[in-house]
Amino acid sequence: MTKTETVAVDPANAEQLRAWDGSEGAYWAANAGHFDRAVAAYHDRFMAAAGIAVTDNVLDIGCGTGQTTRDAARAAATGLALGLDLSSRMIAHARDRAERDGLRNVAFEQADAQIYPFRSAKFDIAISRTGGMFFGDAAAAFANIRHALRPDGRLVLLTWQPPQANEWIRELIAAMAAGREIPAPAPEAPGPFSLASPDRVRSILGTAGFSAIEVEGVSAGMWFGHDPDDAFRLVLGMLGWMLDGADEDLRNRALEALRATITAHRGPGGVIYGSAAWIVRARNHPADRRTGDPWPRAAGRAGHSPL
Repeated sequence: MTKTETVAVDPANAEQLRAWDGSEGAYWAANAGHFDRAVAAYHDRFMAAAGIAVTDNVLDIGCGTGQTTRDAARAAATGLALGLDLSSRMIAHARDRAERDGLRNVAFEQADAQIYPFRSAKFDIAISRTGGMFFGDAAAAFANIRHALRPDGRLVLLTWQPPQANEWIRELIAAMAAGREIPAPAPEAPGPFSLASPDRVRSILGTAGFSAIEVEGVSAGMWFGHDPDDAFRLVLGMLGWMLDGADEDLRNRALEALRATITAHRGPGGVIYGSAAWIVRARNHPADRRTGDPWPRAAGRAGHSPL
């Protein structure tokens, strides 16, 4: 029996388990440093929005290879941080890195947060850096996550804005399509852009029982490699599936187009594309009971930290 077959998931997330606990998750684990650097321009801003206190217990949803969980554990020095992800390879990487870093207040589990049996009111804050967009039933998942939060507990997410605001996905997909019509997934289908609509985010989190929901737009350069060869390798590993079944002519045209767009985005800091995201904040309580402010200033506010 494989590890994947032993992980309890909601049936709506079975396909995500097959992907993330298969070759896709293995690729992300093997390239953890590249993927963390890709979103590095958002990382400090995201962590500032979370405003993790030294005593907090932190839940990291879709933690991947664990950078956000490890940094949460450092901030919550007398609390703890738990990272959940469907990928056994990424969880193994996260555990190894935390051990090498000497972190003792952090743990990782391969699990589906949509159905995970959280202990009620265990966590002060739940965070997710581009990991909260893949649930088959997002409202059910966030209701379960809210169950894990203490009264007045916080939720902070980083999610992508729509593809039209993200140069990286538009140009890379267009190159790999090589003139073909590639059907776009349904806007609400699990995937990187399932929470791209602020209205949908507010609806899902409101249905899940959250309040004081704020959605703030941020933008930054997204790094794909040190140079065009490095970026070409990374992107082909991510999107090579688009050439499955392609004949030699189509494959050559796609690879030439990919090389061209990557080369065009080469700069002093490497290969960088434009990107845009949302920082989403919500509470498990309508307002801070002491001040009436749903986001007390002590928690920090997104956008106050420079890129």
